[in-house]
Amino acid sequence: MNLFEKCDRFMNDPTYATSMGYPMNPKAAEALGLYPYFIPLDETEGTTVSIRGRRLVMIGSNNYLGLTTDPRVRQAATAAVEQFGTSCTGSRFLNGTLAMHHELEERLARFLGKECALVFSTGYQANLGTISALLGRNDIVVCDKEDHASIYDGCRLSLGRMVRYRHNDVGDLDRVLSGCPEGAGVLVVVDGVFSMDGELAPLDEIVPVCHAHGARILVDDAHGIGVTGRGRGTSAQFDVADGVDLIVGTFSKSLASVGGFVAGSEAAIHWIQHRARSLIFSASLPPSNTAAALAALEVLEAEPERVDRVNAVADRMREAYRELGFDVGESRTPIVPIIAGKPMDAMMLWKAVFEGGVYTNVAIPPAVPEGKSLLRTSYMATHTDEQMDEVLQVFARVASR
Repeated sequence: MNLFEKCDRFMNDPTYATSMGYPMNPKAAEALGLYPYFIPLDETEGTTVSIRGRRLVMIGSNNYLGLTTDPRVRQAATAAVEQFGTSCTGSRFLNGTLAMHHELEERLARFLGKECALVFSTGYQANLGTISALLGRNDIVVCDKEDHASIYDGCRLSLGRMVRYRHNDVGDLDRVLSGCPEGAGVLVVVDGVFSMDGELAPLDEIVPVCHAHGARILVDDAHGIGVTGRGRGTSAQFDVADGVDLIVGTFSKSLASVGGFVAGSEAAIHWIQHRARSLIFSASLPPSNTAAALAALEVLEAEPERVDRVNAVADRMREAYRELGFDVGESRTPIVPIIAGKPMDAMMLWKAVFEGGVYTNVAIPPAVPEGKSLLRTSYMATHTDEQMDEVLQVFARVASR
């Protein structure tokens, strides 16, 4: 059998793509103007972008604090390139650790109230390396069914057994933990903020259940750092930071860079840095990205009003969408879904607002559950009231049609 036959059929055979759960194959979607992925941006100012000469308001970015274009962050990245060059050309384990990496780790640990932190080259690698390093052959990892793909991939790479519980259902989590055999090491892994629908994990309920069963807990707060808990994340928002063993985060959202980290006890971090394959066998975070994350963290600490602003923008938009008749689910964060239901409905809605001058994102299964295809809108502290008026005018015209 030709290994690439499925590739050719996926691109050219409409029925093959639909048999896999896609509404149509990519070529057909492009021909109809319904392909919402891999769109090249010519320019980006942060809150607006240019695509083929057209200006659009950006409400599809994770740049929650609006720091990717902040002059202080840009200057820090530029200065790091001038001092260190463009790459460390080695892994953290060998020649790729800079004093700046240690500085960032110390600042992150202090910011989150943990003993230590460890910086990875991407947020994806942080979950991959941390989870697979911790779980041995007789251990169990318990995941929310809507956890991020990087969590599931980390579980699959580990030697442990994975069990899932119903989304945000603490009673079901308790049931699953009750079924874990005595003597097994158990790690519960949950997103602090779920990336597609903006829901919060009820950590004030989850943490006591984990403690009651002797389970450790890891919170992936990629979308919580900078927007919840006065910027310190979902654990801080629910006042359970001391009860959470590990916090994983990323620099590619609020912290205006790329990269990821895990923060926790000194012993746990020491173990992970000597066992995490995604750390040991990857080139380290480049100097420019490290410096940018450091500068963004400094701005976040000095200007907490940015956290207030991004949440105020999201609150306004969430209420306005409801008034227009859109379903925004249970979002309580700057991620505001507009739930369309069927994949084709979501793609048609995306096309309508895109043509109206608004850039957003489409999520269809398997990224979201069946029947929950949606537009994923997200907001920034730097969005102006006038830009949000412009977005709502577009959605109002779509709603009236």
